[in-house]
Formats: sequence, structure tokens, C-alpha cells
Amino acid sequence: MSQESSDPGFAERVRASFAKQHAMELIRATLPVVDTGRTEIHLPHWAGVEQQHGFVHGGIVGMIADSAAGYAAMSILPADASVLTVEYKLNLVAPADGELLIARGKVVRPGRTLIVTQAEVYALKTGQEKLCALMQQTIMVMYGKAEK
Repeated sequence: MSQESSDPGFAERVRASFAKQHAMELIRATLPVVDTGRTEIHLPHWAGVEQQHGFVHGGIVGMIADSAAGYAAMSILPADASVLTVEYKLNLVAPADGELLIARGKVVRPGRTLIVTQAEVYALKTGQEKLCALMQQTIMVMYGKAEK
């Protein structure tokens, strides 16, 4: 689905918001892709995000999926609007086992008050991507609510 943003500075606004998420910094996540209606968050696999079997913890997988899809939603909003997750459903379909995780968020259905998004999370291992999680999310649009 093709998306447009009413804010020509949407990419800078999304990146500035991402920089305020200290949780993303804590887990070493980056936001290398910001486009209208889609984003990518990359997370290197390191010991601090592992669970007991050496895979990236499912909570961390959900965290990057949530943010990737949320920022995809934010990318299509006017400059005076921000986003807040209302709910999401995450299916972990394979272990998050790779050198890098890639969360690809996209807008499925834009709306004035609610936006439906999706994210797919892939584990990159020896140059091959393997799907490890699927997420569907509902985002609430907040007009006139500044971020901290």
C-alpha cells in the first residue's frame, strides 16, 4: 500500500523521536530505514539481549517489532501528531538466531485516530534472512501531544 506523509520533514522527526527512546539505545538498536509508511530497526545479536538458549529474547523481538511498526505509523502523520501503541499481537515463528535482527514495520490501514500496522522480524545468519516473528498492531494517534 502506497503511503504519503503530510509532513515533508517526517524522516527527521521520526529519527529524532527514535533517539529519545533510551530503551532502543540500551539494546543497541538502530533505525537505518525511514520511508513513508515503513521503517526498519536493526539489532545486533549480543549477550545482553539473549535468553537462556542463546537466542535473542522474545521480549526484545517484540520491542523492536513494536517500535518499527509504530514509527512506520508516525511517518505518515502531520508534524503535530505522535503515536502510542494500543495493542499488538506477536507470533514467534522461529528462534531469533542470527548475527542481526531486522524488524520491518509497515502501515496496513491508515486512519485519523487509529492506524493498523504490521511488522516482520527476520534473523540474518550467514547472509540468509529467516522469518522469526510476525506482529499486528493498533496505534493511537495523539494530536498536539509533544514527546518528552
